Amino acid sequence: LQNVRIDPSSMSFSMWKDIPVPFYMSVYIFEVLNPKETLQGAKPVLNQRGPYVYREFRYKTNITFHDNDTVSFLEYRQLFFQPDMSNGSEEEYIIVPNILMMGAAVMMENLPNFVKLLLSGALAGLKQEAFMNRTVGEVLWGYEDPLLDTINTIVPGLIPFKGKFGLFVEFNNSNSGLFTVYTGRKNISRVHMVDSWNGLKKVNYWRSSECNMINGTTGEMWPPFMSPTSLEFYSPDACRSMTLVYEQSRRCGGVPTYRFVAPKTLFANGTDYPPNEGFCPCMQSGIQNISTCRLKAPMFISHPHFYNADPALVDAVEGLHPSKDQHALFLDVHPMTGIPMNCSIKLQLNQYIKHVSGIIQTGKIKPVVLPLLWFAESGSIEGAVLKQFYTNLVLLPSLLDYLQYIFLGLSVPLVISAAVLM
Repeated sequence: LQNVRIDPSSMSFSMWKDIPVPFYMSVYIFEVLNPKETLQGAKPVLNQRGPYVYREFRYKTNITFHDNDTVSFLEYRQLFFQPDMSNGSEEEYIIVPNILMMGAAVMMENLPNFVKLLLSGALAGLKQEAFMNRTVGEVLWGYEDPLLDTINTIVPGLIPFKGKFGLFVEFNNSNSGLFTVYTGRKNISRVHMVDSWNGLKKVNYWRSSECNMINGTTGEMWPPFMSPTSLEFYSPDACRSMTLVYEQSRRCGGVPTYRFVAPKTLFANGTDYPPNEGFCPCMQSGIQNISTCRLKAPMFISHPHFYNADPALVDAVEGLHPSKDQHALFLDVHPMTGIPMNCSIKLQLNQYIKHVSGIIQTGKIKPVVLPLLWFAESGSIEGAVLKQFYTNLVLLPSLLDYLQYIFLGLSVPLVISAAVLM
């Protein structure tokens, strides 16, 4: 128990502070093969490119212990491209939706026509089109776009940031917010559980108190002596808490683990799963609207390839092939310590695009939730760390258990002899 607390003297502290296992983020981007036809109302045809693999380093700073059995910290992540592990380079070009333009168009759909005409004229002057040909590096990590300043001039505050625009532009060399979690020094059953995030006990993105709750841990470790039921963690990337459910018992390098997976209800809409009504307005089941925490942009998250989603989402485009083996997420956790031994967390980012009256650049595009990319953050304990785990958590306990029965067996004749002598 002492060794799983968040305490500088505990065995797990260094692992908690700086994750010692290799962690990788693999990114798959969907290119649009028929942009001209899609602009005229045809079904988008997609082709998955990648993976583009990044070595991920995570470390905690500003670690501050408090009197109420909590500790606060900032966790930063750094990503480094791994050409030898990737299927393609960051310099290769790819045709994708003009994410900024199409997002702004949908966000301005209900504004007066003269505002949309202003935007349409500005787009023509900047030679902006519904689809763009950019490098993988630009799509992920950002590119200069004068459209940002133009949109903020036409509708101040619509997209309140400047500089580069990219899907992961704020992902690298950044922190996930100020977490305050319980150390377990007074109550081991609360260790790693989140007390607050950025000073908040709950968020205000969603329409119900239940959906706004910050439940579980930060997703790195859990309290010891887990039961094979479920686990929870708060994800700043998804702007919500997530609950995974027990699937089966497994072994990782000889160490026993529980595998937890996403239930089919994780991204279900409010009709199929009423508790998720607070995450609405919803569309089909299997996608979650995250516009309320993404500057009101028409963005959705889901499992990759719309796995576990309404088949209508897969049918609306060509090129998706959902499967459990490739697209389901999982966590393998050692139940005695609550430490993950192997994991692969997968999410897909999608954009809702459509023809918007008054903005000619949107052509005749039919309404569709279009996959942009999906990524998997994966890591497993191996090498010397795994060997230490196996020795301390499997070998030694088994040896002690074995010796216990030996001593018990030796003690029986002594007890019998003593009884006879009496």
